[in-house]
Amino acid sequence: MGKTNGKVQVDEMTKKKLALEIIERLKNEYPDAECTLDYNEAWKLLVSVRLAAQCTDARVNVVVQDLYEKYPSIEDLADAAPEEIEKIVKPCGLGHSKARDISACMKLLRDKYDGKVPDDFDALLSLPGVGRKSANLIMGDVFGKPAIVTDTHCIRLVNRMGLVDGIKEPKKVEMALWKIIPPEEGSSFCHRLVNHGRDVCTARTNPYCEKCCLSDLCAKNGLDKKK
Repeated sequence: MGKTNGKVQVDEMTKKKLALEIIERLKNEYPDAECTLDYNEAWKLLVSVRLAAQCTDARVNVVVQDLYEKYPSIEDLADAAPEEIEKIVKPCGLGHSKARDISACMKLLRDKYDGKVPDDFDALLSLPGVGRKSANLIMGDVFGKPAIVTDTHCIRLVNRMGLVDGIKEPKKVEMALWKIIPPEEGSSFCHRLVNHGRDVCTARTNPYCEKCCLSDLCAKNGLDKKK
């Protein structure tokens, strides 16, 4: 048992060192990485991240312009009929459920939180349509608090890199990363993974390992040829 515990501890320390090196290289590669959803108020990021499910950020950024022109405040969206919201957000896909969640979320912000987005993780999770990924994004980008956003890019890349071992469930990936990523680095690290996942370590084509700044560190280029 002692040897097993020792091995676990060594593995975690090794992953911490690997994580720090990856973080530094990605900082050099993507110094200005940030959220690609456009927003200037916290509640707008809540709306956009709900619309971004199974939709590109670029499309969301276009659609919300019409949404906010018609409903420029939390109160306006809270008062709007979900059917009217759905007419605008339909191009993002899943329009019915997204409109329903946005309507319910804005009502709760208006009625329970005095028109403000709460800066507490559990309170964010209590909002309709807000899961761990969305709550972490708000915590990190809006409130500057430790956050790890396990979107599809993050999950794919940290598995390929060997920071996690064959874990695909978002919450389990998040918990594994909390152990090895410095809290102050988590939010920006995840944004850089999105950039790297779109440009280099792609999902729908073979990754461009020949131009990857992490190729000599990555498990995919080492022992782990299956990922």
